[in-house]
Amino acid sequence: MLTLVVVNLAEGERKVGSRIDALYGVTDPQYLRSMGVLLGPAITEGNKVEHLENGDRIFPAMLDAIRSARHTITFETYIYWSGEVGKAFAEALGERARAGVKVHVLLDWVGSAKMEEQLLEEMRKGGVEVERYHEPHWYNWSRLNNRTHRKILVVDGRIGFTGGVGIADQWSGDAQDKQHWRDSHFRVEGPVVAEFQAVFLDNWMKATGRVLHSAEYFPKIDRAGNTPAQMFSSSPTGGSESMHLMYLLSIASAQKSILLESSYFVPDALAIEALVAAAKRGVRVRIITPGEHIDTEIVRRASRARWGNLLEAGIEIHEYKPTMFHCKVMVVDGFLVSTGSTNFDNRSFRLNDEANLNVYDADFAKQMADVFEKDLTRAHRITLEEWQNRPFGEKLIEHASSLLGKQL
Repeated sequence: MLTLVVVNLAEGERKVGSRIDALYGVTDPQYLRSMGVLLGPAITEGNKVEHLENGDRIFPAMLDAIRSARHTITFETYIYWSGEVGKAFAEALGERARAGVKVHVLLDWVGSAKMEEQLLEEMRKGGVEVERYHEPHWYNWSRLNNRTHRKILVVDGRIGFTGGVGIADQWSGDAQDKQHWRDSHFRVEGPVVAEFQAVFLDNWMKATGRVLHSAEYFPKIDRAGNTPAQMFSSSPTGGSESMHLMYLLSIASAQKSILLESSYFVPDALAIEALVAAAKRGVRVRIITPGEHIDTEIVRRASRARWGNLLEAGIEIHEYKPTMFHCKVMVVDGFLVSTGSTNFDNRSFRLNDEANLNVYDADFAKQMADVFEKDLTRAHRITLEEWQNRPFGEKLIEHASSLLGKQL
């Protein structure tokens, strides 16, 4: 048992160990070349990306896409819980499977623990292929701490969704109160959707050993817009540093501004160093993270323990007040938007399977910057003085929580 605990808590061998130098800006062609080579998938032209804010807009768009499926549906998610939202998705997926659509659903074993077995059985009886990722077996005990946190839906190989939303009632509504969370999700069309499909298949093959590769999954996709985009993934079993590297390289390349919305913000020493270095060279860095309404209090405690150097460097940190803030969006220099399942913490950078969509477009970045500014009006800025003067008991709890940072 001790051996299993040690193996599951280990971070793995590969690790970015030093600060990345600022050699060029995010609008420089060399930055784009580096991102394409270092992260793996190419940056593709001709895409259309639509921002969906909160459950009132996210869930109808996803369900409409599912109900429109004619050939295939592939769906990977971390959170899938029982409730009205979970029931609606199970019914829609089951109906399409009964109509002859090939439906494949991959759920994380831990993230779907609150899902009633009845929902699973209903989908399976309808013909949906449902698999649990890293469900405990004798041969995978060493991987129990490696969860899939990816959130990917692909319909007919042509329409993709990604972002922060989970399949649970907490995400319904419009962030109108503390029972309804604030989140962002994205609907995508165009050639980059093939990369969504490839990311899904990465874990589907790990879970099942089966390869899905026909034209029903990878059709020829025409241009749907004018937006360059790239969908990439990271996993402890392959490309474990891709996500961490993307964030560090983008922060190092920032010349004007960094807007970061992060539901779980527990930066490691290297990330703190990169953000402070950006602020010192004149980059305005602003961060929104959850306030008192958070589903994992230890994460907030560990996060606040690490704010000292950031606040001293002039970085603005704001806590969202009305409800749980579950967004995961970074905007750099009004050009790069990175969004998906990744949190700004060690668990996302090195322990979980994650996937992010990078969009390289000034108009879309402006749209997401406007969303950031709107969220900012519902957040409270934490000053250096306020942080320094918090009660001693809070400081003690926060620093104790921070000791667990490698697992958060």
